[in-house]
Amino acid sequence: MSEFRIHHDVNELLSLLHVRGGEGAEGYIDLLQKHRTPYVTTTVSSHSAKVKIAEFSETPDDFLRKYDELKSKNVRNLDPLVYLLSKLSEDKEMLQCLQQNAKERSESSANTTSTTSYTLPSTTTKMSMQELDELRKKLGAMNHLVLLWCVLQLSVILRFPTGTMPLSSQEQALLEDLLFVLIGVDGRDITAQPVLGRQNRSFIVNPTLDMSIKELVNRILPVASYFSTITRFVEEKSSFEYGQVNHALTAAMRTLMKEYMILVTQLEHLHRQGLLSLQKLWFYIQPPMRTMEILASIASSVDKGDCMGGSTLSLLHDRTFNFTGDSQAQELCLYLTKAASVPYFEILEKWIYRGIINDPYSEFMVEEHELQKEKIQEDYNDKYWDQRYTIIQHRIPSFLQKMADKILSTGKYLNVVRECGRDVTCPEAKEVLYTLKERVYVEQIEKAYNYASKVLLNFLMEEKELVSRLRSIKHYFLMDKGDFFVHFMDLTEEELKRPVDDIVPSRLEALLELALRMSTANTDPFKDDLKIELMPHNVITQLLRVLAIETKQEKAVINAEPTEAAHTGLEAFSFDYIVKWPLSLIINRKALTRYQMLFRHIFHCKHVERLLCNVWITNKDAKQHSLHSTKWFAAAFALRQRMLNFVQNIQYYMMFEVMEPTWHIMENNLKSASNIDDVLCHHTSFLDNCLKDCMLTNQELLKIFSRLMSDCIAFTNHMQSFSQSMSLDRLSLEHAATDGSRDPLLRAATKVGASAAELADALKSGGGFEAAIGRFDSNFSSMLLDLLDKLSIYSTNDCEHSMINIIYRLDFNGFYTERLSRMAIERSQKAYLKCPPPRPPPPCSSRLQ
Repeated sequence: MSEFRIHHDVNELLSLLHVRGGEGAEGYIDLLQKHRTPYVTTTVSSHSAKVKIAEFSETPDDFLRKYDELKSKNVRNLDPLVYLLSKLSEDKEMLQCLQQNAKERSESSANTTSTTSYTLPSTTTKMSMQELDELRKKLGAMNHLVLLWCVLQLSVILRFPTGTMPLSSQEQALLEDLLFVLIGVDGRDITAQPVLGRQNRSFIVNPTLDMSIKELVNRILPVASYFSTITRFVEEKSSFEYGQVNHALTAAMRTLMKEYMILVTQLEHLHRQGLLSLQKLWFYIQPPMRTMEILASIASSVDKGDCMGGSTLSLLHDRTFNFTGDSQAQELCLYLTKAASVPYFEILEKWIYRGIINDPYSEFMVEEHELQKEKIQEDYNDKYWDQRYTIIQHRIPSFLQKMADKILSTGKYLNVVRECGRDVTCPEAKEVLYTLKERVYVEQIEKAYNYASKVLLNFLMEEKELVSRLRSIKHYFLMDKGDFFVHFMDLTEEELKRPVDDIVPSRLEALLELALRMSTANTDPFKDDLKIELMPHNVITQLLRVLAIETKQEKAVINAEPTEAAHTGLEAFSFDYIVKWPLSLIINRKALTRYQMLFRHIFHCKHVERLLCNVWITNKDAKQHSLHSTKWFAAAFALRQRMLNFVQNIQYYMMFEVMEPTWHIMENNLKSASNIDDVLCHHTSFLDNCLKDCMLTNQELLKIFSRLMSDCIAFTNHMQSFSQSMSLDRLSLEHAATDGSRDPLLRAATKVGASAAELADALKSGGGFEAAIGRFDSNFSSMLLDLLDKLSIYSTNDCEHSMINIIYRLDFNGFYTERLSRMAIERSQKAYLKCPPPRPPPPCSSRLQ
């Protein structure tokens, strides 16, 4: 017997006997604890106790008749009471004490009132209030020694092994134990085992019980195990760190447990009335047994999986669908899922209707990261848009898996508008409720998504003028304004020829402002956002470094020491553009970097074209020379024209066959875009296609093109230096002629001498000049053929059909066709020679061998 049970019994006995004063219940409890007897193993029959009482009784027949009557009524604790009375009859000292006490009580009552005899009323009649008060007075007159002896004997009886009792007594004792165990309290014959980890609780039943009763008890005990599992789950998961979804689930389970406790209370009431048996208890416990089993199974699964938020809802949703054939079980799981999904759907509603995340326990599928929108102009990636809000896969409920991307986009769209200072709320906002019919909340999410897409798209297109901004960028980065660039390059040519360290950026900004105001770009409302940036590398190095990212050559390219000397402003020059929120979501630093690479590539081609045009202008001086001395210039002029034709055709291809058509495609796509993600996709696709078709994403083509441009620049430098030396010689001769004698004969002699001297000098230098032009010509022709060959390969093998237009433009008269076909034949022959010859068939061998 537990200490709590002893305390309860002593208090109840003291209250029934109306004992006041003394040491109270604690004193008796201490004595009982000290005098606890070991477990009684001897078999004592209630029949012997009944016989002993009959022997001491003056009316044994009446006693036995009354005993049989009470036994037939199945009165609770009848046999223990008979055993107590038999013990009282054997204790002579106690009998004398009781007789003395009774005698004193009768004498005192005789002195105070008239002499009357008190007899116990018949058991078939009820005691009156006066008789009950008299009985209480008599019992209260007992001294504390008698009371202590009664309590000690009662404890001995209660610790008497239940297995030695009759079946009816065992059943009644087990019923009381079961009612306690069903609510988590240990009984006398049924005790709970300690739980290790996440195991289910087990119970030990008194082995001395009758086998039939023990079997029936074991059938009922799983309900107590389920109750223990559910109770532990509810108490643990109610803690704040397990999230609102688990809180809602435990609240729903607690509601169901109240109904279970009401059932146990009703069973206890039947037991006190003597109307409950083990069979009836087994019958009444059947309906809640299935409910408790499902609740315990869900609790164990959630506990083992450490589920929170969306994972808990996924588990409940799957259980609901698994019980499709069992309507009651499915209804129970549906009730739990609806209750648990309420806080999750509240977070979802705030996200898809207002763009706000209120997720204190990190349960929602969308997670917010601390990123600042002001850094979009600095980061060379789409980090803000892609990583400010991300989806956590294990937090997505299985019934929202298909809609996860739209849920993420809906809140992101509304959040962008909110961060611009506008409060937006979806006009079609309705409460989202869990249901087995997914169409209901799917339609609500679709409506919220369409509204958010429309709001943000209109905000960017109309209020922030996204298309106009893109057109402004196109004017400058894709050289849409021709007069502006001619004027700007004329103004900044001398400044950009200097080394980068010697350039004053403020002077360049002033020249840019002047060029903008004095050209058609003055009509652009966003021209003030255009800025100048001097890059640390030239365009070819920058492109090669970008292409080497995530490749084997990445470390080698990044760690390579710069081979070129300090580059000039022309090589480092680039435009930059100021873009503010929320347009920076579309025109971010990554997009601007692509624009810059396209611009620097075209700007480099423009620079080479201007150098070749300057050579053409200086070559006009060759008309002043005699016909015999100009024969060495023919090859140089032809090479210059081929180079100029190459550069101009490359520019035409990039600007009018790549960028302009792709721009119109993007512009048409933006008109039909339904959300901001489509706008991002179309804009990124436009830039990617331009980079690819302009040969900026292929390292082989880029390197060949770079060598061609370098050869053109070297040729122009050589021609310019040669023209300058020729001009200096001519000026020196003219100066000598003007300073000589005024005699006509002397001047004629000087003229003749000058012509002869000039012709002689030309003849002397002609061999070196002609050889240099020959080297430039051969290098340019071989690299151009290599470029055309690579372009033909990529246009056929990689289906890059737009690149074949370059071949048609550069080989417009079929000049390179024969050479290209010859190179193709040689390449196929080399590939054939590399292939191993086919093996001859093995000789036929005889089977006998």
